[in-house]
Amino acid sequence: MTWLVTGGAGYIGAHVVQALRAEQIDVVVIDDLSTGDAARVPGVPLVRASLLDRDAVERALAEHDVDGVVHIAAKKQVGESVADPYFYFRQNVLGQLTLMEAMRDAGVQRFVFSSSAATYGSPQSELVTEGEPLAPESPYGQTKVVGEWLAHDAEGAYGVRTVSLRYFNVAGAASAELGDPEVLNLIPMVFERLTARKAPLVFGDDYPTPDGTCVRDYIHVSDIATAHVAAARHLERGGASLALNIGRGQGSSVLEVLKVIGEVTGLDTTAQVAPRRPGDPARAVASADAIREQLGWSACYDLHDMVESAWAGWLLRHPQARDLA
Repeated sequence: MTWLVTGGAGYIGAHVVQALRAEQIDVVVIDDLSTGDAARVPGVPLVRASLLDRDAVERALAEHDVDGVVHIAAKKQVGESVADPYFYFRQNVLGQLTLMEAMRDAGVQRFVFSSSAATYGSPQSELVTEGEPLAPESPYGQTKVVGEWLAHDAEGAYGVRTVSLRYFNVAGAASAELGDPEVLNLIPMVFERLTARKAPLVFGDDYPTPDGTCVRDYIHVSDIATAHVAAARHLERGGASLALNIGRGQGSSVLEVLKVIGEVTGLDTTAQVAPRRPGDPARAVASADAIREQLGWSACYDLHDMVESAWAGWLLRHPQARDLA
């Protein structure tokens, strides 16, 4: 059994590749390396190509005798998607369509889709279940909903079975070398401010939450990776199509995250309050019951693990941060 991992040289993708290989599953990666790094996937066949290159995708599927696809490759910046929605629909939706057309022609009928909690928009539930209405509030989130629709319709038409995995807030690293190189999420954004000897920013402290700051469900990237392995194994066993959250079912506020960052780094994380950002829901915490029941998967790492491993990766890429204390 060989699985093609799209975007496998990226932050999340490389962790998924590592987890699949740990289970003795053969892997081939396709990645245009626009944000990925070939050094993250040593010893793995790597096809450097865009998913929009139909010929390259078809060759990868045929030459490596691929039986299933884990589709991670996507553009994922909410603000960028608002500024350039055409680019996001071309990369995320047309890229997936091209991939799935090639899968159809090659007879590949197992598909694990990296979706997102952005499909829910601003959920109103204390714990977000998979039955929550999909109401994305950005073109990025819209592309993930369309991606789920596309995969769903491919089952009736072409027999493709899909597990769509809706990530909540990904953080941490399996090793410093696999740390997230981008500064797009709360934890690396705080690290960046601390490294510049500036106070971390908190966008709004008047939300209807216990301490007034937004609450999120943070999930270690290594847990994300093992969830993909569980989904792949489910499909290998002939399991039915599913849409599942990946989360811990535990919320942490921005101030709680800052406290843990302070404990790990030994630095002052007293925040500077800035105005709210448009579209930030007060609370987004996953119900993790369905994935535990359907795949037998649950998270292993806590917030301290995430921050500690993320900080190790940050120090590797920003050695000047070692002199902050």
